[in-house]
Amino acid sequence: MKRFFILLLSMLLAGGVAMAQSNGSATVGGEIYTVVEQSPDFPGGEDALIQWLGTHVQYPEEAKKKAVEGTVFVTFVVEKDGSISDVKVLNPKAETAVLEQEAVRVVRTMPKWKAGKSHGKKVRVQFNLPIVFKL
Repeated sequence: MKRFFILLLSMLLAGGVAMAQSNGSATVGGEIYTVVEQSPDFPGGEDALIQWLGTHVQYPEEAKKKAVEGTVFVTFVVEKDGSISDVKVLNPKAETAVLEQEAVRVVRTMPKWKAGKSHGKKVRVQFNLPIVFKL
């Protein structure tokens, strides 16, 4: 389990966000930004996110029996109010489908985040999160 946290932390820290930039997506709720001046934050920061994932991710029994491991990259939108929407798996693979289902389930149950900001205003921000499943 400790390896899970170390791998997740290193992957989280590798994906920094710094400047305001829209991906050009116009949606009903407004543009979705991919890079902003102030990134969305999980309540309590990255350490709290890792701890929360560690207590809420349940390694699927089917995956344990088949010794399925892997990293699932989940993308989602942190809304202006901090809620999570549009949860999807990036590059889904048949061999890790059961892990992907668990990753999506967990992300959908996350508490509200602190919204991202661009030019001082709360904006919708796309966020990519790797979730590592390692036996």
